[in-house]
Amino acid sequence: MRAKPIRPPRGFRFAGVACGLKKNGGPDLAVVVSDAPCAAAALFTRNAFPAAPVLYDRALLAENPGGIRAVAINAGIANACTGEAGLAAAAAMARGVEAALSLPPRTAAVMSTGVIGPQLDVARVAHGAAAAAAGLDPTGWEGAARAIMTTDTRPKTAFRQAGPARLFGMAKGAGMIHPDMATMLTLIVTDAEAEPRQLDRLVRAAVDASFNCISVDGDTSTNDTVMALANGRAGPVAEPELAAALLDLCTDLAQQIVRDGEGATKFITVEVRGARSDADARCAAKAVANSPLVKTAFYGGDANWGRILAAVGYSGAAVDPALASLRIAPGASAAGGLQLVGRGQPLPYDEAAATAIFADDDIAVLVELGLGEDAATVWTCDLSHDYVDINGHYRT
Repeated sequence: MRAKPIRPPRGFRFAGVACGLKKNGGPDLAVVVSDAPCAAAALFTRNAFPAAPVLYDRALLAENPGGIRAVAINAGIANACTGEAGLAAAAAMARGVEAALSLPPRTAAVMSTGVIGPQLDVARVAHGAAAAAAGLDPTGWEGAARAIMTTDTRPKTAFRQAGPARLFGMAKGAGMIHPDMATMLTLIVTDAEAEPRQLDRLVRAAVDASFNCISVDGDTSTNDTVMALANGRAGPVAEPELAAALLDLCTDLAQQIVRDGEGATKFITVEVRGARSDADARCAAKAVANSPLVKTAFYGGDANWGRILAAVGYSGAAVDPALASLRIAPGASAAGGLQLVGRGQPLPYDEAAATAIFADDDIAVLVELGLGEDAATVWTCDLSHDYVDINGHYRT
């Protein structure tokens, strides 16, 4: 079957260039521009040390939620924990992009990712913005996605259709992944028509069910941003259809981030059912997803299932051990999979079969609490030697 042609949203152009921020000389600045003003909505990190671009964009979108024209994203330098100089650099970066693209003031948003602490070289970014302006192209989305990578091993992109409208999203993230809002950078653009408040509502719902349900290492970044722009070129779209497409796109990008987790060798779906509340279900699932002992057991292919229940037990969720059960399976769901525990009791099972499941590349875990009707699903990865190597030498 012939693959469907990729059709980016109308009225957007993309570019990715090297401006000298990365030590390896690779592409490190992405610019995305709309031919028309966009409704904009964004969610940002809840880290108490938000990066300068986060502070800049929060103020920008509060001031001008219906008139954003461009987003510039640099990699290599996070511009986080940089004080007043960092705030000035974020503003200067935005002005440089606006000048390069001949845009009105206060119409360009900025994002940064990379090492925390060093000051951003604004002159290099401005030079890169000029180069990007000369290379903008409606089909330049892959180059833009590559330019925002840090320890990512591959670009992360997704496309969806909602009635007459098209959606495109690109994300970066492989480490410091424990969303609260989100532990990565994501930009979504669409030619759907949407009001800023409507777009904000849709983005919040999509992020909560996607990016806020992933974890690589339990660390929440200083720079987390998910931003969406809608320029209206395709006209209005039924809200349920747009919401479904946006959620599907965000889920795709979120899972791509987990699959590309630093040093990851396995993709793990953790599902908790029968919780007393939605908060309890998510709390228990995230405890399993973040447990270094659980993650290393998966890495080693060791079916040490007691670590899973131990994580649920310390999660803070309401638990009655006499009602709990545990299943595992290869793939995306453990419903009907190999049952290891039933009503709090370990069951006879084939140890070789359990070990084979833990050795699979895609693994599902299902914990039944038996206390209520609420459920949650979280996606995570294993924790390998390579994760330690990558982060032990991140700056070198």
